[in-house]
Amino acid sequence: MKAAWYTESGEARRVLVVGELETPMPGPGEVRVKVAVSGVNPSDVKTRRRPLPYPRVIPHSDGAGVIDAVGAEVAPSRLGQRVWLWNGQWQRPMGTAAQYIVVPEAQAVWLPEHVDFAAGACLGIPVMTAYQAVRLLGDVAGKTILVTGAGSSVGHYVTQIATRQGARVIGTAGSAARLANATAAGASAVIDYKQEPVAARIKALTDERGVDAVIDMDLSSTAAYVRDGALAPHGTLVCYGSNQADDVPLPFRMLLYRSIAVRFFLIYDLLPADREAVLAGVNALLAHDRLVHHVAARFALDDIAAAHEAVEGGRLVGNVVVDLP
Repeated sequence: MKAAWYTESGEARRVLVVGELETPMPGPGEVRVKVAVSGVNPSDVKTRRRPLPYPRVIPHSDGAGVIDAVGAEVAPSRLGQRVWLWNGQWQRPMGTAAQYIVVPEAQAVWLPEHVDFAAGACLGIPVMTAYQAVRLLGDVAGKTILVTGAGSSVGHYVTQIATRQGARVIGTAGSAARLANATAAGASAVIDYKQEPVAARIKALTDERGVDAVIDMDLSSTAAYVRDGALAPHGTLVCYGSNQADDVPLPFRMLLYRSIAVRFFLIYDLLPADREAVLAGVNALLAHDRLVHHVAARFALDDIAAAHEAVEGGRLVGNVVVDLP
């Protein structure tokens, strides 16, 4: 099979190789998927820069395609099924940047006919993260939620999901294109965090009360908004990322006296019950065509280095995907 891989960490153009590898075969409880489209996420390019846990890594966790072989203990009826993939390269060396991938059966999820493979390649990390972030807030109908990075890939989906559940979303974004993307997703107001005092604008938009909840992609920035009163008493901060990964200071006394709840989660490592709930929720949204997908750029597998550079550059608004031959 044709695949992309790296055997050392470093810059995309220096370490990524495209060539031929042996086509994998499914074992018991596994399926093999002929990958049509592979999704490229920020975590994929960050992983490429870290020390390798395996001698060779085929990158990318997300993708979509068709099951073309099944192992023992898997129903033959799954052959030919269109599927989307999650955790393709999580704690394993073989990701979706290849013509074929073998995964446990549960990681290949039915993809409705009306959802194209490019959209399917956006589901594993962006949509599942968005769904779990909203889910952790419980019933959001009538609540006001701050979504940081509302014009980004995950934030765009968070805004759609939260507004469909009856929430009012205030977003932050850092460019005109991302402001427009957040507005198109349903945000009632979007704050340019590069030009405006975010906490002050939030308080002005909420009659000085603050928002009921924050769904956050960058704790290193959002901690200051919380400290400055953007989150109302008894509110909840749900966080799935931070640009500064270590030693982010949180205002303990203020969190304590305002009874603020803080929830962190890693989408790769959900408990089984949480994973089942998220998959069921995402599948329901797909079945009823309730999500708008924004694929910003598509690359051929031979141009995978350019795809990684596009994600690292941060200028594109939407998801980046790689088409498999």
